[in-house]
Amino acid sequence: MAKCFGSRPSAQGVVKTHLFIHVILLIGIMFSIADKLENVRKRIQKSTKDAGRSDSTVLLLPVSKKQSAEALLEAVAEGADSFGENYVNEALDKQKRLFELDADAAASITWHFIGPIQSNKTRLIAENFTWVESVDRKKIAQRLNDQRPEHLAPLNVCIQVNIDEEDTKSGISLEEIDALAEFVETLPRLTLRGLMTIPSAAASDADLNKSMQQVRRCFESLASRIASVDTLSMGMSGDMDVAIHNGSTMVRVGTAIFGART
Repeated sequence: MAKCFGSRPSAQGVVKTHLFIHVILLIGIMFSIADKLENVRKRIQKSTKDAGRSDSTVLLLPVSKKQSAEALLEAVAEGADSFGENYVNEALDKQKRLFELDADAAASITWHFIGPIQSNKTRLIAENFTWVESVDRKKIAQRLNDQRPEHLAPLNVCIQVNIDEEDTKSGISLEEIDALAEFVETLPRLTLRGLMTIPSAAASDADLNKSMQQVRRCFESLASRIASVDTLSMGMSGDMDVAIHNGSTMVRVGTAIFGART
C-alpha cells in the first residue's frame, strides 16, 4: 500500500479557507439552525447527485462541540438524531442537560466521539458513546473494549487516518491501517466500521482530492475484507462537497449548521 505523503498548504488554499470562514460567520448571523441544516442537506443532495450517488448514502453528523444543549434541541426538532463531540467532559455535561430539558429527545440521540482520545478518558467514552471515530492505537482500542459495559451493544469504531501527516492532528499512516484493523477485529466489545480522516484545511483542490482518493482506496480495500466496514467519515463544512465526490459516507459538519463556536 503506497504511503501518503503530506503536502505544503498552498497560498490559494489558505485564502480559500479564510474566505469560507467569513462567509460562514455571515450566514450564522442571518439564518437559524433550521435554515442552515436545510442548506447543508441541499448541499449533500446536490453533491451526491453530481457524483451519481443517492443522498441516502451519506450521513450528516452535526458536530456540536462548544454548542449549548438548547442549540442541539433545535437541531433535533429539525430531524437531527446524531451528534459529534470532541471533549468528553463537555459532552457528558451536555448529555445531562439534554435529559433535564427533554428526556425523550435526549434518549433519541446517537453520540459520536470524534476528538483525540486520552487514556484516562476511555472509560467515560466507552460508557457514554455509541461511536468512536478517532481510534489511532492498540492501547486505546483495548481499553475501550475492556471498559465497554456488557449491557450495551459493541462500540462502533473508526480508525483515524492522519492522511496529510500533520503534527497537530491525531491518526495513523496508511501503512498502519491493516495492523490496527486486524487488532480491532479481535476485540469482542468493538465493531470496526471504517475510517475517519481530516485532510489539511489549507490544501489546494488538487492535493485535497489526492488525499481523499488515497483514503478512499484504503477504505474500499478494508471493506472488501471486513463485512462490518461500511463507513468513510470524511468531509467537514469547508470540504464536504469534495469529500462526497470522493466516496465519503459521513460528513461531520459543525460551523455550517451551528455557526461560530461560543
